[in-house]
Amino acid sequence: MIYVGIDVAKDKHDCFITNSDGEVLFKAFTIQNNKEGFDELYQRIVTVTEDLAKVKVGLEATGHYSYNILGFLLDKGLTTFVINPLHTNLYRKSLSLRKTKTDKVDARTIAMMLMSDVNLKSYSNISYHNEELKSLTRYRFDKVQQRAKLKTSISRLVNILFPELEKLVSTLHIISVYRLLNEYPGASIVADVHLTKLTNLLQATSNGRYGKEIAITFREAAKYSIGSKMPAKSLELKHTIKLIWELDSEIDEIESEIKAIMNEINSPILSIPGISYRMGL
Repeated sequence: MIYVGIDVAKDKHDCFITNSDGEVLFKAFTIQNNKEGFDELYQRIVTVTEDLAKVKVGLEATGHYSYNILGFLLDKGLTTFVINPLHTNLYRKSLSLRKTKTDKVDARTIAMMLMSDVNLKSYSNISYHNEELKSLTRYRFDKVQQRAKLKTSISRLVNILFPELEKLVSTLHIISVYRLLNEYPGASIVADVHLTKLTNLLQATSNGRYGKEIAITFREAAKYSIGSKMPAKSLELKHTIKLIWELDSEIDEIESEIKAIMNEINSPILSIPGISYRMGL
């Protein structure tokens, strides 16, 4: 069996290669964090064995710095282990009372950990996909939080420009209301719009739920509104609505990617009755 230890850093990675007999096949060497460096590591591995199934590669979990080299190793079909740096540190100290820590020492320590088989679990394609899912769900959460803040801004701006509107609809945050406010961002603007034009907009954006009667109600409320006529706030309202629409599109795209990954790994959580893709995040 061949054991490869890699100490990951931002710009370079230190590597060490040994075998089951403890023979040093390649003493600690440094590769650059680029395609040429990755290829150099792979070429050194294949020079000591033709059977990649007999190779175990270990590297520390160092956040985003390890993603690229990890993906390369998995694409090459190499059995790879991602090790908690705390475990590496404890293992190194168990071997020596000296508090030695250098990149080259860590590369050798990781290889020795693999050789000692200290209950390490290999990093599979499922693990890789799970990492992707975690990243996507965090990203989605951030986007949803951003959207929530913008919706709060919508409520604030409507309270300034057309406060009566909120009492006339079930919620401000529906497509028909957003389309109305994007087109006519303020009570004074709604009050002056032609009734037919207003009716057509509401019917088209509410799938027929809102018609001429609602259009009349909105326009009458606008005529007697206490809302301020503030072009700057109206512009802010329009831009905020557009930002929400952009976030809606981005969230949909993120959820589509999550769904594709969950389908690829055939996530068992989806077999639970009542659990959808969104609830399974």
